[in-house]
Amino acid sequence: MTSMTWFITGAGRGLGRAFVDGALAHGDRVVATARKPDELARALESHGDRALVLTMDVNDRPSVHAAVERALEEIGPLDVVVNNAGYGLAGGIEEVSEEEARAQFDTNFFGALWVTQAVLPHMRQRRSGHIIQISSVAGLTAGTGLGLYSASKWALEAMSESLANEVKPFGIKVTLVEPGGFRTDWRGDSMVRATPLADYDVVLESRRKAHSKSGGAAGDPVLAAQRIIELVQLAEPPLRLILGNNAFDHAVAAYENRLSAFAAWESVSRSVDRN
Repeated sequence: MTSMTWFITGAGRGLGRAFVDGALAHGDRVVATARKPDELARALESHGDRALVLTMDVNDRPSVHAAVERALEEIGPLDVVVNNAGYGLAGGIEEVSEEEARAQFDTNFFGALWVTQAVLPHMRQRRSGHIIQISSVAGLTAGTGLGLYSASKWALEAMSESLANEVKPFGIKVTLVEPGGFRTDWRGDSMVRATPLADYDVVLESRRKAHSKSGGAAGDPVLAAQRIIELVQLAEPPLRLILGNNAFDHAVAAYENRLSAFAAWESVSRSVDRN
């Protein structure tokens, strides 16, 4: 297998940290970015110059461009970029505040956009590279009580699908990774929860309880990292990769229902065109 250089956002914990550890164990070099990188830097000291830890906030576009430029100067060309930085926002559509909604998109969508725009000139020049966008099964189906989180991931899905077509002629690959539940703190300290409205208790109470539980998920971050390392070795990687049994089953069922609904209303859909 070919040795590669990775640029990973949100690398301090969860899936991001698993990707860092997996790539380093594979013998690759890693640029690991985080808003608070001190603990991560100490943990990766033993890897010497194969690990570069940088302070970066994906919400700050100049910070993103500065980090990418520093990575290129200190560690060289980037082969794989993993847009992993993100978090969950739990709450009904009416419950979510403007500040919470904008912050969700700033990190989950615009953060990935800024990193993507920062690395593309270098990848285009080299005519190679692989951008991994960490989406979610919620980017394929809208989760009740996770509407703004799903919206941010649906936006990432649309942007990345267009991106894949635009950069293919330059030898650049794009893959959307859509995980289900993993053994991280996604539902723990990293999740933001909107202030509940009592009127929605009958609809959302069970979802609020589910979103307040940390741990217990089936997904293993170490195994996810292994699959991503295998993925980037492929000459023809998929545009989308679902990770997790529940995520796969849920996504397939949702798309089957969608196709069924399209078929049921086909005659109406086709009734508005004039020959």
